[in-house]
Amino acid sequence: MADTATPASTEIRVERATVRDGEGIARLVNFWAAQGQMLPRTVGETYENLRDFFVVRDPEDGHVIGCAALHITWSDLAELKSLAVEENTQSRGLGAALVRACVEEGRSLGLTRLFALTYRPGFFERLGWEQADVMNLPRKVWNECYRCPKFPGCDEIAMVLDLEPASTGASV
Repeated sequence: MADTATPASTEIRVERATVRDGEGIARLVNFWAAQGQMLPRTVGETYENLRDFFVVRDPEDGHVIGCAALHITWSDLAELKSLAVEENTQSRGLGAALVRACVEEGRSLGLTRLFALTYRPGFFERLGWEQADVMNLPRKVWNECYRCPKFPGCDEIAMVLDLEPASTGASV
């Protein structure tokens, strides 16, 4: 799904998703969903939430090789979701770059906290996130979790990152 390794010789370009990326995002997310690593998303859901997504595209052919979404859940809170990186492009820093883009976006929006639900807490911990009890995120639980087939027995781990205002120059 994602990693924190130093990128190879090329710079990682994280960009806002466009409509041409919708099917590629859905393909990537659903690949990992089939592995039991994340929840599936329909192509329709992907297009409905396209403005939430950042992508990394293959520099040679432009197809989506990494994605992540920042979905606002309340005035102070957003979820980093659908973080996925193509299996053969992992260990190049794409996942970390996508997380950083979402964190920067959260700061610029004035959010005070981000959260993610994951099976890979170590990845987020290396980026400064901390484990939390999902029940301390009631807006998430009652807004979306109750519709999930895993509810109430969710086995994902909640991770949170408290944000400092963008003007402080703090980074991940």
